[in-house]
Amino acid sequence: MTLLRMKDLRALTEDELNRRISDAENDLLRERGVAAMGGAPPRPGRMRALRTNVARARTGLSARALAAQGGRRR
Repeated sequence: MTLLRMKDLRALTEDELNRRISDAENDLLRERGVAAMGGAPPRPGRMRALRTNVARARTGLSARALAAQGGRRR
């Protein structure tokens, strides 16, 4: 899993962003389950990449929502 770039995320629609978020969260849930059962995950850095991708996608969604409102949040 590679890190998503903000440039790529801005090109996606809201539905595609939501789908990416749900896919990444499901993958992260599976990785956390493997780690919780005591097993070593095959790619330990993948959990960090998944968390980062979810955060970047959510940031993109909130930026779009703020732009639609016409300004900054206070």
